[in-house]
Amino acid sequence: MPPAPDTHRLVLIPTYNTGLRVLEVVRGVLEQWAPVWVVVDGSDDGTGAMLDELARTEPRLRVIHHDRNCGKGAAICTGAKAALEAGFTHALAFDADGQHPADFIPRYMALSQAHPEALILGKPVFPENAPRERILGRKVANFWTDFHSGWWGIGDVMFGMRVFPLRDLLAVMNSTRFGRRYDFECESGIRLCWRRVPLINVPTPVRYLNAAEGGVSHYHYLRDNVRLVSLFLRLMPGGILRWPGLIAGRLSGKSLPAE
Repeated sequence: MPPAPDTHRLVLIPTYNTGLRVLEVVRGVLEQWAPVWVVVDGSDDGTGAMLDELARTEPRLRVIHHDRNCGKGAAICTGAKAALEAGFTHALAFDADGQHPADFIPRYMALSQAHPEALILGKPVFPENAPRERILGRKVANFWTDFHSGWWGIGDVMFGMRVFPLRDLLAVMNSTRFGRRYDFECESGIRLCWRRVPLINVPTPVRYLNAAEGGVSHYHYLRDNVRLVSLFLRLMPGGILRWPGLIAGRLSGKSLPAE
């Protein structure tokens, strides 16, 4: 049985030139949750038209288009703003490249329904074929995120599968012009900690697909790592100034929802 539409929560998928993989991902997600919104971030590989065609026969799917590529963070912000205006309160961000497990979506949504004030974060469980440099890079990013957020409790700052309270997300993203590309997870994560949004981490398996399996990555190691280093340098003063309140909140248990 397909899931009944939820009037408060949707799945939001940003996509840019992910090929036919995005159609497979969207169909898999629709088996687990509805509605599903896809933001096509200036794709020129023909998948935007394919998604439009699918949406014509699938009422639980909505497709939004950017005229040009603006970045993953910008795509999520576009979808989040439209979702809030449509009356939704939460959105589960879900990557279009097949890395995230669709069958975990109901678990995330149930946690969000039980704790609507919380940010539900995936904490990746890596397979043996996970690129070593990515794992090491995440450890560095996670260390600096803890530093900037007063150890508020983000288990993994770079995993894209997470349920956002939309008002909180848009409040922090509207406060900055940064975080519109692959720095979105770090920028939004740190700023939501500064906002004292409670966190729930969910251990979640992640897949790494090679090119033969249809895997697509637009992550540029030099450019995007420079962007992340710049982010941590830029946010460092604000993080240090917030340490006393964040650490006190963490020690008092305010960073986690009450069970």
